[in-house]
Amino acid sequence: MFTRQVFKNGDDTAYLYLISSDLSLSFEQVTAIYKKRWTVEQYHKEVKQITSFGKSPTKTVKTQSNHFYLSIMAYSKVEILKIRTKSNAFALKDRIYYNALKNAMKQINELSTNKYQNVA
Repeated sequence: MFTRQVFKNGDDTAYLYLISSDLSLSFEQVTAIYKKRWTVEQYHKEVKQITSFGKSPTKTVKTQSNHFYLSIMAYSKVEILKIRTKSNAFALKDRIYYNALKNAMKQINELSTNKYQNVA
């Protein structure tokens, strides 16, 4: 079964083509399935990109399971922050990275002052 959704925004028109092998489904059923599927896709994208889940350099089962657990915990914390701040996950990630870099530069500047040069 091949269906098409049409989205209009002013003069612009966009199309979303949906395909199903179950010929007994109606248009509404196909779009409902894809809507559910899309939320799963968004979850996977955010877990992989926000928590760097796919970039794990781990080799053993223990370190892999630790990385998996911590990635899911980080994702959960970002989800809570999304609700509290009414922001999206990628904006939150950018803000967290910016603040981490800002604090790192502050520490570098403090360490490079004369105050710390005489300590050996």
